[in-house]
Amino acid sequence: MFKWKRAAVAAAAAAALALTGCAGGSGDGGSGDSAGGGTLTWGVIAQPTTLAAEGANWANESPYIQAVYDTLLRATPEGEVEPGLATEWEYNEDKTVLTLTLRDDVTFTNGDTLTAADAAASLLAFKAGNSPNASNLINLADAKAVDDTTLELTLSAPDPAMLTFLTQNSGVVAPASSAGDEATATNPVGSGPYVYNAGETVAGSSYVFDKNPDYWNPDDQHYDKLVLQYYADPTSLLNAVQGGQVNVTNIIDTSSVDQMKSAGFTANEFALNWWGFMLSDREGKLAPPLAKVEVRQAINYALDKEALVKTVGNGYGTPTSQIFPTFSPSYDESLDDYYTYDLDKAKELMADAGYADGFEITMPRAAAIPEAHWTLYADQLAQIGITVNYQELQATEFIPSIIGGEFPMTWFTLQQDPTDYQLASFQISGASTWNVLHQTTPEVEAWIKTIQTGTEDEAAEAGQALNKYLVENAWFAPMYRPTSIFMSDANTQVETQVGNAVPYLWNVQPK
Repeated sequence: MFKWKRAAVAAAAAAALALTGCAGGSGDGGSGDSAGGGTLTWGVIAQPTTLAAEGANWANESPYIQAVYDTLLRATPEGEVEPGLATEWEYNEDKTVLTLTLRDDVTFTNGDTLTAADAAASLLAFKAGNSPNASNLINLADAKAVDDTTLELTLSAPDPAMLTFLTQNSGVVAPASSAGDEATATNPVGSGPYVYNAGETVAGSSYVFDKNPDYWNPDDQHYDKLVLQYYADPTSLLNAVQGGQVNVTNIIDTSSVDQMKSAGFTANEFALNWWGFMLSDREGKLAPPLAKVEVRQAINYALDKEALVKTVGNGYGTPTSQIFPTFSPSYDESLDDYYTYDLDKAKELMADAGYADGFEITMPRAAAIPEAHWTLYADQLAQIGITVNYQELQATEFIPSIIGGEFPMTWFTLQQDPTDYQLASFQISGASTWNVLHQTTPEVEAWIKTIQTGTEDEAAEAGQALNKYLVENAWFAPMYRPTSIFMSDANTQVETQVGNAVPYLWNVQPK
């Protein structure tokens, strides 16, 4: 029986997640109005890692990037691909060459005309850069400008997620001359709907953007000014909402939703992530016990998921044993309760694996997540004799340390992507960013290859086989699918975005 009632933290995921632990400030007040114009004050829970296109993060950081840059393609709230900088696109017969036709009326904020050469340079710089999503372009062999408005992408293999990736940070276009220019991290040059106002920005607190007077698509400029106001803790964010200091915001603490509703805000609910343990060291290189499938299965059986939803998620979530989303062709409803809370079964499996007396394991933690969460996760594992030794990390170290493969397992929350190949490329395949120790099997890689290159029916069949394999072999220990919530005030309407932590910028506008 759990006694904690704590916040579910909206940690950024999925594909380009952001955790921060620095202090935030209070906003000056939201002033968007129903007639358009004015100021949109957006409460954000992540500071920008960088404003440089080649290192851009996504998820909770996407508003910073979408303010100053355009992407080659765009996605509707439902995830359908539509024109952006590119008005037309076409694959060759074997889907290894993608040709895009770009607009000829787009200018950067430095006055230069955007061309296919800029797009090609941006793609190659992003692939070689340090964004957590750089692996999105793993199949991009080359990008070149055929002429000023024709961009040709050569792929080393077909990539079913490429068009979607071009709607995100992978598809951001900056001037070719800015590639490698460290100054763009704080002084970006883009073609987006807003221009970064360094003079009014207070780094670590409030980030200000002014309407770009020369923007090619004025219909998407719903406000004269955009303020992205950073909040590091749930109390300051709730105070800002109750004080009318923001128009829209992601949330840090689901227990504050009712109070935000009482302040006149609407809770826009959507499915986004899965929440639980990544059991990364399945070969036992850092933690030999994890090489035993029985140990990994025992961890799954030791999780009281119903109670975790109530205590950690404040009731906003659905227990699950799989990482594929309900809208995926790989989703199998019967796998949601494959592992139910069963300590006797868990202890039996631990004994079968030779660890009846348990073992010790090191996991990371950061102060951005409430301490009670870490205690609760350790207590869950202690039920079957696993002693967790936490390594304290600064918020800025947390994600890089995990991605760097420093830990055999960790708690995290990762996105459930719009396409199965996108999800597999992000967190399952041996080359993926979030398969942090890059441990895989021939079966897994074969199924992913079929998802990549097979027919629709073949891909669906392979995805279902892959999902079943991952669950049965306990590659992960999911706890639940949290209900994501984005709050909006009475004067602002939003459309939530499939596969992203927050709505896309142009889908937040006055009523």
